[in-house]
Amino acid sequence: MTITIRAAEPADVPTILRFVRELAAYEREPDAVEATEPMFYDALFGAAPAAEVLMAVRDGVSIGFALFFHTFSTWTGRRGLWLEDLYVTPDARGSGAGAALLRTLAQIALDRDCPRLEWTVLDWNTPALEFYRAKGALPQAEWTTQRVTGAALHQLAGRAS
Repeated sequence: MTITIRAAEPADVPTILRFVRELAAYEREPDAVEATEPMFYDALFGAAPAAEVLMAVRDGVSIGFALFFHTFSTWTGRRGLWLEDLYVTPDARGSGAGAALLRTLAQIALDRDCPRLEWTVLDWNTPALEFYRAKGALPQAEWTTQRVTGAALHQLAGRAS
């Protein structure tokens, strides 16, 4: 029962979307996913890919994924990696798949000269927080994430919604 990590392929898009929906349900937002398969095909494999995905596979079955993309730090003058989602199916948790995904992301960051690998985690998600702390992640308590969406985004842009 070896776990392998590989880059996603177009045929993985339905599985990626299923994992995103499962993650949204776990994060108490089951109806928040607006993404579709065509959107993921374009975002991952289109003319200008916006993100990349790693798949965790055990015995030929996908058991998890990590979706990431590049950021840029004006302080370091280099790009970094942002981990948007890391998900392992409930039956595969504790198998080492999450650790293997994170390890591969760290290797990619170093190979691409990225001094940072960053992500957010919900403050109530104790299992994830404990997992990330065990891997050496440190909270950035002095920073808070800000978001503008919907009507507020249109208002900020000076456009009618």
